[in-house]
Amino acid sequence: MSAPERNSAPENQSVAELVKALSEQSSRLARQEVELAKAELTEKGKKIGVGAGAFGAAGVVALFAVGALVATAILLLAEAVTSWLAALIVGVVLAAIAGILALTGKKSVEAGSPPLPERAIETSREDIQVAKDRAKEGRA
Repeated sequence: MSAPERNSAPENQSVAELVKALSEQSSRLARQEVELAKAELTEKGKKIGVGAGAFGAAGVVALFAVGALVATAILLLAEAVTSWLAALIVGVVLAAIAGILALTGKKSVEAGSPPLPERAIETSREDIQVAKDRAKEGRA
């Protein structure tokens, strides 16, 4: 087929030529959509990476801040009792807080275990059963 035939008006093309053109255009469109999606995901991935880095840096700085506040609490308490006892008291309080947080986290993890999409699995099973039932009805 020559170039002028390919560019002729659709009403002058055969059904086979129209189907071929549709197939080519559909393939090209699908490739372009995939390329667009890749570009979007790359851009978003870069932004997410920068955001995650900022969160990590914030966590490190927050850890230093907590350390400074703990030292402040120890020094403040050392005005009332000896310094080793002040450090012990603050350490015990922090250990108690850590224990409570650990138990809360454990309960939360257990509530989410096992990490399976149970509702999606159940609805899929129901869909399969409906399809089987309809197939049986169709054979009967």
